[in-house]
Amino acid sequence: MLSDEPHPTTLKKTVLHQTHLDAGGKMVEFGGWDMPVQYADGIIAEVRAVRGSAGIFDVSHMGRLEFDGPGAEAFLGTILSANMPALKTGRSKYNFICNEQGGIIDDAMVYRTGDDRFLLVINAGNTDVDMDWISPRVSTANSDPDESQSSFTMSVTTHATAMIAIQGPGAVEIVDGLTDGAASKIRRFRIGNANVAGILAVVARTGYTGEDGFEIIVEATAGVRVWSILKDAGAIECGLGARDVLRLEAGLPLHGNDLSTDTNPFEAGFGRFAYFDGPGYVAADSLRRISESKPERKLVGFKMTGRGIPRAWLKVLSASNNPEVIGTVTSGTHSPTVDGGIGIGYVEQKYAETGSDIVIDVRGRLVEAKIVDMPFYKRG
Repeated sequence: MLSDEPHPTTLKKTVLHQTHLDAGGKMVEFGGWDMPVQYADGIIAEVRAVRGSAGIFDVSHMGRLEFDGPGAEAFLGTILSANMPALKTGRSKYNFICNEQGGIIDDAMVYRTGDDRFLLVINAGNTDVDMDWISPRVSTANSDPDESQSSFTMSVTTHATAMIAIQGPGAVEIVDGLTDGAASKIRRFRIGNANVAGILAVVARTGYTGEDGFEIIVEATAGVRVWSILKDAGAIECGLGARDVLRLEAGLPLHGNDLSTDTNPFEAGFGRFAYFDGPGYVAADSLRRISESKPERKLVGFKMTGRGIPRAWLKVLSASNNPEVIGTVTSGTHSPTVDGGIGIGYVEQKYAETGSDIVIDVRGRLVEAKIVDMPFYKRG
């Protein structure tokens, strides 16, 4: 969640921090980092740039963990809700880091970058919590000398690298032009290596906006140069505000709002990403039990039919003569793409059917809305 509170003096900074300041970026605290929420033209202009052409985002604050060794696959299978043996080299998988009760500690992307090499990208705001949960398990997995053939290493590369996302219908053409056509050969949800204007980079064709595009990882010392190259090639600088609108339009959840340890993948509607049949998976028993029962609540999307903008933590009420509280908004905004208020939230299962009318309590004013299928926006 974005914050307008005064900046703590201990905020972390990405290698692009001064670049954002020089460009007039409005800086806010996010997950312990000092990050640009928007630039001079504003959030709506940035959203339209991504939907119409291409935008770039500094996502260097996201945690990056590299696992290497013959035991890496088996270990990751014990902490991630992904079928690790089925993940082929050069491919990625969206997954959850769940606790023993099936609660979502974080959602993440895991990439197999080699036979025994993996990259795990986690959320910036959850990095410390994730590391507190993962690190002891890494130590335990590597502590038994009888299991030396299954050893592996974990390296935190967050500060050693820069990570830049370029998203939008023009993103592939831009990056292709900088990689001599190598970028377009990387298919969706895959990862590979390429030289971006002569700079060695890891390029993943993934993102968080609902558009096509890439996430480019380079050595930290090359981050400013790659950002400038992408900007000079026509990409528009975008901040966290536009990123939040774009991900919501695409129906993508945000941990801390839509996902938490108080939610599980099935009630969030992402049960298809909850693989729990791997050996030693810590959440297997809980997720199996949860999967066999119908959730009491469900994460749904809705559009405002009355005048109002939904915001996180507003109450959701039934549309009746005697409205009762049936849920809570977890994310909401005005969407320039949909041209109206949109949101997602948890409601009681019996009220969760698509097409149902609901009411949002916007600071004491009851505003009509309708449950709709997600995503709100889907690229052509």
